Amino acid sequence: MASILITGANRGLGLEFTRQYAAEGDRVLATCRDPAGATELAAIAGDVTVHALDVTDLPQISALAESLQGEPIDILVNNAGVLTSGQRMGGIDYAAWEHEFKVNTMGPIAVAQAFLPHLERGTGRRMAFISSILGSIGTNADGAYTMYRSTKAGLNAAVKSLSVEVAAKGIIVLLFHPGWVRTDMGGPEAAIDPATSVGGLRRRIAAAGPEDSGCFISHEGVEIPW
Repeated sequence: MASILITGANRGLGLEFTRQYAAEGDRVLATCRDPAGATELAAIAGDVTVHALDVTDLPQISALAESLQGEPIDILVNNAGVLTSGQRMGGIDYAAWEHEFKVNTMGPIAVAQAFLPHLERGTGRRMAFISSILGSIGTNADGAYTMYRSTKAGLNAAVKSLSVEVAAKGIIVLLFHPGWVRTDMGGPEAAIDPATSVGGLRRRIAAAGPEDSGCFISHEGVEIPW
């Protein structure tokens, strides 16, 4: 049985990660901003504990890490993210852009830093970060999504550096494009459902070796240009 910490676990991919890992008998530490309102998360059967966590709240991140200081973590799934409106030049909301950076870029790194000792005590020693193909500079031929693209590109750069820094600790760090998924963010016209995406992501996480650390890949295992 593995111990899994998941951010943004109350909906979308985070909820599906929780559901699938719990169904496998793993212990899931599921986090979200409002546990009291996370009714779907609370209904998941299995060894699931729900913790309050806003990834933009650095003191709260530190407090949660301290409260779980004796808990080894095998896999950290940094899933929490946000996509707001005003994504084209001429209509950019700079306050919203700053918030997206806090959620999509700074928050995941803060969580990774706070829980690094827990991962060192675990046996799986894997960090998975949910990025997006929209964070790929090399594939951007359409423009738009300026705010979201930049925050995910920033995440990619930070996580690549993180993968180098923790390699000596035996920790594997992975960046994922989950596909275009039918979630609140992806919308109803998206190509795949959360179960398909998360199933593929979990297989990639389980199979990853040191040579995969720092790579940016899809849920199908296809490498994505930076």
